[in-house]
Amino acid sequence: MRDCDVIEHIKDLCKERGWSYYRLAVQAQIPYSTLNNMLHRDNIPTIPTLQKICDGMGITLSDFFADSVSEAHLTQSQREVLELYSGLQQNDKKLLIAYAKGLNHVK
Repeated sequence: MRDCDVIEHIKDLCKERGWSYYRLAVQAQIPYSTLNNMLHRDNIPTIPTLQKICDGMGITLSDFFADSVSEAHLTQSQREVLELYSGLQQNDKKLLIAYAKGLNHVK
C-alpha cells in the first residue's frame, strides 16, 4: 500500500462509518489537529498513530492493510453488535467487553 493509499483508506473508512474526522480523532485518542494535518497534507501516519486510529475504529492493523475485510461469515446479529461497538467511546468499549466476558462466564 502506498502512502497516499493509507490516507485514502482512512478517509474511506470514515466515510463508510459516517464518521467525521473529529469523531475519529476522539475515538483514536489523538489530537484533531494531528489527524487533520495528516489527512489534508497527505502526511503518512507513524505506526503508533496508525495503531491508535485502528484501535479507535475497532480494527487491527492487519484488517487495515487487508485487501478486503469480509463480513460474509457474520450473522445479522453479529454485524449489529459490531456496528454498535464501533459507535462507542473507548471507555465504553472496554466496559462492553468486560460485560460480555462476564455474561459469557455465567451459565
